[in-house]
Amino acid sequence: MSHDPEIEQLRTETNCAALLERSTPPWRLDRRESTKHCLKYRRGRGEILIVNHEGRGWWDPQSDAKGDVFDLVRHLEPRLNFGEVRKVLRRFTGIQPSFPAADIRRGRSPDVALPIRWARRPRLRRGSPVWRYLTEERCLPPSVLESARAADVLREGPYGSAWFAHHDDRRNVTHIEIRGPDFKGSVRGGDKILFRLPGGSGPPTRFALAEAPIDALSLAALENIRADTLYAATGGGMGPKTISEIEAIVARLAPIPGSRFCSAADANPAGDRYAARHQLIAAAAGVAFERLRPPVEDSDWNDTLDQRERTEP
Repeated sequence: MSHDPEIEQLRTETNCAALLERSTPPWRLDRRESTKHCLKYRRGRGEILIVNHEGRGWWDPQSDAKGDVFDLVRHLEPRLNFGEVRKVLRRFTGIQPSFPAADIRRGRSPDVALPIRWARRPRLRRGSPVWRYLTEERCLPPSVLESARAADVLREGPYGSAWFAHHDDRRNVTHIEIRGPDFKGSVRGGDKILFRLPGGSGPPTRFALAEAPIDALSLAALENIRADTLYAATGGGMGPKTISEIEAIVARLAPIPGSRFCSAADANPAGDRYAARHQLIAAAAGVAFERLRPPVEDSDWNDTLDQRERTEP
């Protein structure tokens, strides 16, 4: 096979983040959701791409798409042939992104381990600002909040914000999502795996997977917290560790008669793409699959819960 030095030059000297920032329309860096090794870019409604390997690689958390800068151009412009891709990349060789990883880190205080930060936050208290936000604005019933508190997956953050913990399979806190009346984000330095709320004390036979922790809790409320179900949330896009954990949970369900993997992703095109990936995981493990789709288009399970609570007498 012949060696083309230009191909290697374009691959090593073209930054995926710089290409995204200069696309039409441009992608915007989500600085709050970005880390040193993963820069999260957004464009339009529900479009997300993650740049890694110091700008030399990328992946789409909503599909299996990933690769180098050549693959990125073809992902954005599928109609281009290889020669046309080379012409595009020549315009970006040597250009650096506006917000490199160093800028993401600049000005941060020294990191404190996430489990320590989690342990320092108070547990949820009835009547607190966080409790009122979750019960009044999010319509979550006290029974579900009590279950989340007992499972230690929900704590009180500052300024009336709720903290939701992701755990690995050894129950270590790996990521903290934050939701409040005026804030949506996460604690820096985390590694998303899964938020999970066990419906009962025994091994689950049903796995219900939503996008956001509040949606997982909302589905639990709508179902009166089924004892056979593990309610979980990915926190949006599914990275490799999240997918690996989902596969492990579904594999544990496989030998159980009547077990089921229920995709509770949002009722929109992005949610349908997540559900399609969930279905592939279920099929690979030989587990029955069910799509739990919110009944109203462009809504999620918290919207459904809110509608029910505000319309029922």
